[in-house]
Amino acid sequence: MAAVPKERDALALATDAILAPAGLDLAGLERTLGVMHEHALDEAELYFQLAREESWSLEDGIVKDGAYSIDQGVGVRAMSGERTGFAYSDEVSAAALDEAARAARAIARHGGAGAAPGARGLAVPGRGAARLYLPDDPLVTVADADKVAFLQALDVATRKLDPRVKQVMASLAGVHEVVLVVNSAGVLAADVRPLVRVNVSVIMESDGRREQGYAGMGGRYSMAELVASEEVQDLPRQAVHAASVNLEAVPTPAGTMTVVLAGGWPGVMLHEAVGHPLEGDFNRKGTSAFSGRIGETVASTLCTVVDDGTLARRRGSLNIDDEGTPTRCTTLIEKGVLTGYMQDRLNARLMGVAPTGNGRRESFAHATLPRMTNTYMLPGPHDPAEIIGSVARGLYAVNFGGGQVDTTSGKFVFSTSEAYLIEDGRVTRPVKGASLIGSGPEVLQRVTMLGNDLKLDAGIGNCGKEGQTIPVGVGLPTVKVEGLTVGGTG
Repeated sequence: MAAVPKERDALALATDAILAPAGLDLAGLERTLGVMHEHALDEAELYFQLAREESWSLEDGIVKDGAYSIDQGVGVRAMSGERTGFAYSDEVSAAALDEAARAARAIARHGGAGAAPGARGLAVPGRGAARLYLPDDPLVTVADADKVAFLQALDVATRKLDPRVKQVMASLAGVHEVVLVVNSAGVLAADVRPLVRVNVSVIMESDGRREQGYAGMGGRYSMAELVASEEVQDLPRQAVHAASVNLEAVPTPAGTMTVVLAGGWPGVMLHEAVGHPLEGDFNRKGTSAFSGRIGETVASTLCTVVDDGTLARRRGSLNIDDEGTPTRCTTLIEKGVLTGYMQDRLNARLMGVAPTGNGRRESFAHATLPRMTNTYMLPGPHDPAEIIGSVARGLYAVNFGGGQVDTTSGKFVFSTSEAYLIEDGRVTRPVKGASLIGSGPEVLQRVTMLGNDLKLDAGIGNCGKEGQTIPVGVGLPTVKVEGLTVGGTG
């Protein structure tokens, strides 16, 4: 295996790829920040990004779409009190940088007294030699013809599994992203981020009824590793299984019942109903169901919830966040007690706490927000079979589709894409159209058993907030929740 790169390698790559072609250097960036700080800002920040993206999609064995793009630019942020001035340019040049800096400064300079003029010297933050992923370009590790052949092989493998398969869609995508962050508070940091993903979707038909099944995986590693992995060979089976289960499903009975959440992707409910309300901006503004409740018991003592950006090669992980802060594992709820929120630099400063490495943005054209990385619940003491066996009548939710959450109240509605009845301690008939209705804080308090089988998702999650979409991870052990409202079709 290649040697794990150090931070200075990422910084050299970023300066060579972004600054050098534009005739810029770090000394010039520091001067720009200093000029911005003459107007008594709290912080001034430059965020450079160069992203190369590629995608291939196959439908019924035929290449339907292939795309390649290069996106580059700089976002400039000026912060004074609660006021933020933000401007961006898709041109990286001294003139464009100065224009964006003037625009951001003009927006923010009337927001408050700010800090004293002047900027600190730049310093590279360090946390040891360990890196979460290699800075290699994932796109060049597989030839284009081999990418298409890989998708065609997935198509063939899927069709062989079941004669009821009517349509197969497969896609492969990769991103090679280089970012550089320079901040007047002394931050100088860079990251080179690979990201790959593969999806398989199938439509099956039986007796005039059609159902769709889906499976996918990915992470921060090369495309060569993705296509050669053993796990990717199981995606056709997973997609066919999901569709066939729904072909056989019966209507869901509605009512209040015990719900058992399976491990892995069902953690998306934790992400939406609990994770978003624990982001710093909602709590600073008092618009979260968890606002002002640090130190209070908000969940069953079985529940410990963390946001962890330090998991190697995971989709939601980052060496540094988009403000240059090293990511970390932040405990949000510990044994039922609310212990903290996820913070970017702005909200952390205004709330008088330290940033947690959760400042994230979709691109240079977007301002930073406190966002999740990989959010999951730690495992408990119970065997999953014991949990199922303890339920006389209930619902076993294995996979989820869409959902809606009100961050202020924590109320949610989630639809399942794979679910089963539990009858007399046994998983029995698959059901279709089940939806879970409740609120995040209430669900946490109704957890009565927690499995020892923590599972993270396969690397497929995206999170939306204020129009920005970013890659994230979720996870959950098997969880038993009492008295949850189930909306049904029967």
